[in-house]
Amino acid sequence: MHSPSTQNWLNTQNNSSGLIVKRTLRIDIPVDQYPSLPLQYNFVGRLLGPRGNSLKRVEATTECRVLIRGRGSIKDPVKEEMMRGKPGYEHLNEPLHVIVEAELPVEIIDARLLQAREILEDLLKPMDESQDFYKKQQLRELAMLNGTLREEGSQMSGSVSPFHNSLGMKRAKTRV
Repeated sequence: MHSPSTQNWLNTQNNSSGLIVKRTLRIDIPVDQYPSLPLQYNFVGRLLGPRGNSLKRVEATTECRVLIRGRGSIKDPVKEEMMRGKPGYEHLNEPLHVIVEAELPVEIIDARLLQAREILEDLLKPMDESQDFYKKQQLRELAMLNGTLREEGSQMSGSVSPFHNSLGMKRAKTRV
C-alpha cells in the first residue's frame, strides 16, 4: 500500500487546481516567404500527411486541436470558391494559416501550445527533397497504407509477387 505522500505524488495531475482554460494561437503558413520555391509547394499536404495521420499525431501528442484555415485550405479550389463568403467560412478570405486550440488544465496548457507551435513551425520550413526525412517518412507511410511498400534491398524489390523467389530460381542440387 502507498503512503499518503507517495499517493499524492503519483496523482499530481489529479491534484491540480482543477482550472481548465481554453486558449488559441494562430500560426501563419509562410506561403509568401518562399518566393523561390516551386509554385505548388504543398504546405497543407505536409501538415496533413497521409490520410491526415501526421496532423492527428500532432494533436494526440500535444492534446491540442489543429485546424488549417484560409485561402488554399480546401483541397478543391472550385468548392473553396463556392464556400467563400458563407457563414462559417469567413476564414477563406484570409491568408493560409493554422489555428491551434487547447482546453486543458491551466498548469499545462502553455507548455502544450508551445509544443504544438514548435512541431508545426518545424513542419512549415521548406527543405530540399533529398534532405527531407519527414517527407520520406510520410511517403513510406502512404505506401504502407496503400499496400505498395517495397523495402530497399528486400528480396521482393523487383516484383510484388510473394512467390518471386520460389518460382524464379532453380533449386540447388542436392546429393542423394
